[in-house]
Amino acid sequence: MSLGRILIIEDSPSLARTYEAQLRNEAAAIEVAIDGAAGERAMGGLPPDCVLLDLHLPDANGMDMLRDWRARDVGVPVVVITANGSINVAVEAMQVGATDFLVKPFGAERLITTVRNAIEKAQLTRTVKALEKTHSRKGYADFVGSSLPMQAVYKVLETASPTNASVMITGETGTGKELAARAIHDGSARAGRAFVAINCGAIPKDLIESELFGHIKGAFTGATSDRAGAAELANGGTLFLDELGEMPIDLQPKLLRFLQTGSYSRVGEGRLRQTDIRIIAATNREPWAAVQKGLIREDLYFRLNVIPVELPPLRERSSDILTLAETFLERYCQEEGRDVLELGSDARQALLTHSWPGNVRELENLMRRLSVLIEAGPIEAAQLNLTPVGATPHTPPAHATAQSPNPAPQMMPAPGDMQAQTSPALYTPPEIRIEPLWMTEKRAIEQAIALCRNNISEAAKQLGIAPSTIYRKREQWTQLMEKAAS
Repeated sequence: MSLGRILIIEDSPSLARTYEAQLRNEAAAIEVAIDGAAGERAMGGLPPDCVLLDLHLPDANGMDMLRDWRARDVGVPVVVITANGSINVAVEAMQVGATDFLVKPFGAERLITTVRNAIEKAQLTRTVKALEKTHSRKGYADFVGSSLPMQAVYKVLETASPTNASVMITGETGTGKELAARAIHDGSARAGRAFVAINCGAIPKDLIESELFGHIKGAFTGATSDRAGAAELANGGTLFLDELGEMPIDLQPKLLRFLQTGSYSRVGEGRLRQTDIRIIAATNREPWAAVQKGLIREDLYFRLNVIPVELPPLRERSSDILTLAETFLERYCQEEGRDVLELGSDARQALLTHSWPGNVRELENLMRRLSVLIEAGPIEAAQLNLTPVGATPHTPPAHATAQSPNPAPQMMPAPGDMQAQTSPALYTPPEIRIEPLWMTEKRAIEQAIALCRNNISEAAKQLGIAPSTIYRKREQWTQLMEKAAS
């Protein structure tokens, strides 16, 4: 892939010539600007595909140039160059708009790879934004939110609903797996029949078979009468098996046989019964990892995972947070028969910067509590009482200060807004966490595939890449995830 047009803004002629020589065989064209003024003139013409920017220029401050470009939304990826020992400066540059940074000294291979990654990331971002504009819905069924991750979910749910195929829903606790299952049921030809949900993690292991298939009188201690199970109650409708990974492994062969034949027996009964149901399963575990750990049978996994639906955590759909909060607040204020409360600006900022380990369920419960406890608005950040979250695989640790034995919660500022801190009593500077480029790329490509109804050829066409590139990158992601897991 050609790197296109590269603009180098560097006041050192020798360094500029070095960068130009290293990029010459990869770029279609290279332009060199020796100061900030020349760089701005170059940016005013045909926009380059990438900018290499030295932050220390004789007539301009590179940080100020970055801020101005971001305010103007020039849409050009910028790689900043900084001296060794200036990592903090480089991180600050990324916070104000840079795509990546290079620390001197660096070789040609590192320079080419960094520029290529910056260009690919910018292209993916533009493509995904274009797809979002053409596939934008404010909600679907009982879901609320117009973020790109949810647009992809809506498309899969809409596609899966009219079929009879089994569905496997994955996602962290509190992301709305049962809502997704109900949306599929309500959008299907079975909508007028029963929707029966079983939480495999909430039922004692020795009773799950009875709950699923029913039992006859005397089948076990306490079975004082015949009882129909979920398979019978859901006849003609949908059976939702939540937290599938908690189902006893010795019961899973019976479930698999039931899925294959549609026949079952009540516990203690000899005769077979028939039923016509659709199965939707869900788990908060990564299902293939659960298979490898022996928690889910491989044959059952493949039988259920016909249509996979992955629900994103709330931290990956941050643009929906305020919409969800206001929707829940209005709903519960109306239930309480009171005027709808408003969220103050500092409370809104606090909601946006909280890590939400409990996802949408945590946000909903917070709004319900506020609708009961807060007498009058606007609601302030201190009234949210957001609890600091300890270190987890998904969230940075909150550190206590030496001066305060009971520190207030720490909140991660919104991307690109690190200086927009509110009261120091509520916020302390967070650790910097930068997502690896491959994870950003993975999410963007998978969202594009979902929006294209899992048509990889069409997604590749929309993204401007070859289908083989998607398959190759999927193999790379698997290797990277396995490496990270180990």
